[in-house]
Amino acid sequence: MKMIIGDKFAPASNGETIPVINPYDGSFVDDVPHASQSDVDLAVKYAMQAQKNWKNVPVYQKAELAMKFVELVQERKEELARLLTLESGKDITASRKEISNISIAWRAFCEKAKHLYGNIIPNGMERGHEKNIVFTKREPVGIVACIIPFNFPCNLFNQKVAPALLSGNAVIIKPASENPLTVCRLAEMLREAGFPSGVVQIITGRGSTTGNYLCEHENIQALSLTGSSAVGVSVIRNAADSLKKVALELGGNDAFIVLKDADLELAIREATQARFYNAGQICCAPKRFLVHSSLYDRFVRESVKYASAIKGGNPLDEQTQIGTLISERAAVEVEKQISLTISQGAKLSAGGNRNGAFVEPTVLTDVPADADIMHDLEVFGPVMPVTPFETEDEALALANDSVYGLGGSVFTQSLDKAALFTSELECGSVVVNGSSYFRSFEMPFGGWKKSGLGTEGVFSSFDEFTNIKCVALKSIAPF
Repeated sequence: MKMIIGDKFAPASNGETIPVINPYDGSFVDDVPHASQSDVDLAVKYAMQAQKNWKNVPVYQKAELAMKFVELVQERKEELARLLTLESGKDITASRKEISNISIAWRAFCEKAKHLYGNIIPNGMERGHEKNIVFTKREPVGIVACIIPFNFPCNLFNQKVAPALLSGNAVIIKPASENPLTVCRLAEMLREAGFPSGVVQIITGRGSTTGNYLCEHENIQALSLTGSSAVGVSVIRNAADSLKKVALELGGNDAFIVLKDADLELAIREATQARFYNAGQICCAPKRFLVHSSLYDRFVRESVKYASAIKGGNPLDEQTQIGTLISERAAVEVEKQISLTISQGAKLSAGGNRNGAFVEPTVLTDVPADADIMHDLEVFGPVMPVTPFETEDEALALANDSVYGLGGSVFTQSLDKAALFTSELECGSVVVNGSSYFRSFEMPFGGWKKSGLGTEGVFSSFDEFTNIKCVALKSIAPF
């Protein structure tokens, strides 16, 4: 598969490629170019030229192109889902759901784009301005680099590319090097839908080289990245010299708190479904499970039962409920983290085994409160560490004792306790009686602390991809 640079499907100018491997069976799926700096420079040149015209295209026409793209996705949704499964190891049911989200997201962003109204500061609001009127408008930042992660490539393509385009920017998309193919196909379909040459381009390559150069490039005005916290820190450093607008959605180690008065069946269902979905590769999934001691034994027993019954296998098999991790390398890292947690005093109650890129759904119980996994060790795999607590203060203190602050959840039937925990948890979103794996396209999604910078979603993404311009009409008011 090729990159899109300008109006052409292009290989890397240096001839280098990156193989894309099916993590389930190790088979070769395709390869993509490993872009050089000159490839990035050329894409930026085309984007600069194209954006000058694109910014002046009426919003309704931009939205019509976006909806044509949605129609193309609907026509090819099964093809896209199978490709996503082949390159990612994601079970086919999850892949279909992710592809179906494209139509939801793009429609919502189109609706919002048509309502990006300005504001007016009337005359006489301030002494000395009795005859002056000021109004505001939003204008595109210019070129936006959209850096897509491997775990939900299509969902994050939606969150970044749709609002960036609809607000008048040119976009340069860089998908993850492990599974770039579906995002490449979506970029091709944007072009087929009628988006002009240079407005949508896709560059493939490794984050350490191609991604870093995009972040440094002086003629890119904004970048939106979803990735690890370590990568986010590196991105900020690389973007600093050119003072880019930067939006970062980073790692998380969300606390899942079950209070004494919780609906336990609901809590167990929410915990297990959220933690093991997508083989645990979810930034905002709950990753630390804090359960009141009076409910702890039953919570553990039912979670172990659920985890042990999850069916793994070929991700293309309709009966498979959990696929592989993105690579064997990622699975080996999760295996090491399981071993570390056991060495720190946890008990292995379910799973724990690895076969290639597949990791069994794993439940670790009686996890000591001082174990790394209960604080700053983010495990990006199907691992559920559970620890009991006695007091609500104890649960809050442990939940907040982390460098991460993406999301959190609390289960209680008390409105007072719900209000307390939503107020005191140090994170970007709190879900009451549901897991932190709760994300709509409408909501402003983002984290505190080392979990991110800025937010994305229909509510706020246009703020990240536009600048506010004030227009002053001096001495125009008649009185």
